[in-house]
Amino acid sequence: MIIGIGIDLIEVARVRKAIERNPRFVDRVFTEKEIAYSEGKKSRFEHLAARFAVKEAFFKAIGQRIAWADVETTNLPSGQPQVALLAENTYSFTRSHVTISHTAEYATAMVVLEKD
Repeated sequence: MIIGIGIDLIEVARVRKAIERNPRFVDRVFTEKEIAYSEGKKSRFEHLAARFAVKEAFFKAIGQRIAWADVETTNLPSGQPQVALLAENTYSFTRSHVTISHTAEYATAMVVLEKD
């Protein structure tokens, strides 16, 4: 049973500006794995913006905001993105589905949460 759906669209330049203005933004919003993944990419800010969009979509799907770094986006070996809740799961979902897309200008993500 689907219990939540969230979608988000963000300008890559907005994330880039936030990072350039305040370097601590990265550590406050992203996990170590998310930072390492994005740092290894040619288009670092696109990947960080995409992960930011996943977090926003996740917050919309659960209906509340939690700590940014408690939500982590990783990729399966196939490249498929997945979202994990690093805090205790008190939000009553058992599965999540994530899709991400980004260009040089925009990043978007959609999250669907299910419960058995």
